[in-house]
Amino acid sequence: MTKRMAAYSPKATGWATLALAVGLVMSAGAVLAQPQARAHKPVARPVPAAPKAPVFAPGSRQNPEAEARLIDIYQLVAQGRSRDALDLAQRLVDDVPNFQLAQLAYADLLTAQTHRLPIMGAAPKDLVSQASARLDQLRAEANRRVAAQRNRPPAGSVPAQFIEIAPSTKFAIAVDASRSRLYLLQNGPHGMQVIEDHYASVGRLGTDKKTEGDQRTPLGIYYITNRLDDHQLTDFFGAGALGLNYPNEYDRLLGRKGGGIWVHGVPSDSYSRSPNSTDGCVAVANPDLRSILERVQPRSTPVVIANSLDWVSPTTAEQDRHNVRNMIEGWKMARASGDVNRVLSFYSPRFSNGTIDYNQWRDWVTKEVSNPKSRAFQMKDLSILGWKDKSDLLVVTFGEVANGQRTGAIKRQYWAKEGGLWKIFYEGVIG
Repeated sequence: MTKRMAAYSPKATGWATLALAVGLVMSAGAVLAQPQARAHKPVARPVPAAPKAPVFAPGSRQNPEAEARLIDIYQLVAQGRSRDALDLAQRLVDDVPNFQLAQLAYADLLTAQTHRLPIMGAAPKDLVSQASARLDQLRAEANRRVAAQRNRPPAGSVPAQFIEIAPSTKFAIAVDASRSRLYLLQNGPHGMQVIEDHYASVGRLGTDKKTEGDQRTPLGIYYITNRLDDHQLTDFFGAGALGLNYPNEYDRLLGRKGGGIWVHGVPSDSYSRSPNSTDGCVAVANPDLRSILERVQPRSTPVVIANSLDWVSPTTAEQDRHNVRNMIEGWKMARASGDVNRVLSFYSPRFSNGTIDYNQWRDWVTKEVSNPKSRAFQMKDLSILGWKDKSDLLVVTFGEVANGQRTGAIKRQYWAKEGGLWKIFYEGVIG
């Protein structure tokens, strides 16, 4: 594929569907109908004014480069300003030559100077037969990008899975597979807020990973386990990778298999991948990944992957936070009471921490609770994440610091509903 994407330039297509997607009503077939006597030749012209409607929400730190410029092109087309759109498209492909979707837009806009274009990427039949699948992928990518800009999360909202995040956890990631979108949230004095969001690709066969090699992306609550720089990887993974703890303890409880799930970049000869194109990982453009790598930390950064994220206001989430906190405080008070039966009432008969089962755990708890020193502790940096699947799930992480001490073990618990009651089926030290 050349810089001018000659393979698609003999007949490209119009943008009626994309125009409607950005909320600007125009008639099909007339979107790019500005016939010219000859093909466009680049000339020195002023940069056209930005579209009237803002592309990104106020306060967003969305990368203002490639994707934002592409959306501006779509909006200009929808407004009937195809000549201005062409100027922007030329600049974009000059600056980011490996952005194939931008190359397609540029090719379409060039051809639209002399032809009415009914559909995006409608090349001659002989060329379509050679690259029909790739054209379909580019159309899908365009639709996902435009839809994400039109349907942004409500201002101030957060994914419902983030019930409470410890102040020491500065960032979190949420992936909405249905929108091909990755959101980076920052945890500050006023709570969590989205600071960036990026187009993302997921598994070839979708989501809900169950077995090794099924080419699906897992759904659930995960944590970053490690960070790999580009010099540690082949070019296939681009700017780097973040490992995730799939399968987590809930996955193991359900018998899910596999591993090696990462958030990673793309090969250097590409800007992005089609929406469903990985073997189960989450892939984002290299500039976007570098921005993420600069912020997140292994072990403490949660990653939620959902088919569709449910965005809620902090006020709405407060009641859930209050209820869950009370339940966790009840477990802590049971530990402090020294009543073994009361403590064990919080644990599931299915309990396992990978090395011991419930009966062995019961013996350990009996010994632990009988020691007054082990009963008296504080919970520091509490984080609570919730998940609704086959069963309601809570992932609780905290520092267990004995009274009189400054530091202690970092523990993680997995709670699930059993007969309508919350029970702990995993508890272990993670650091």
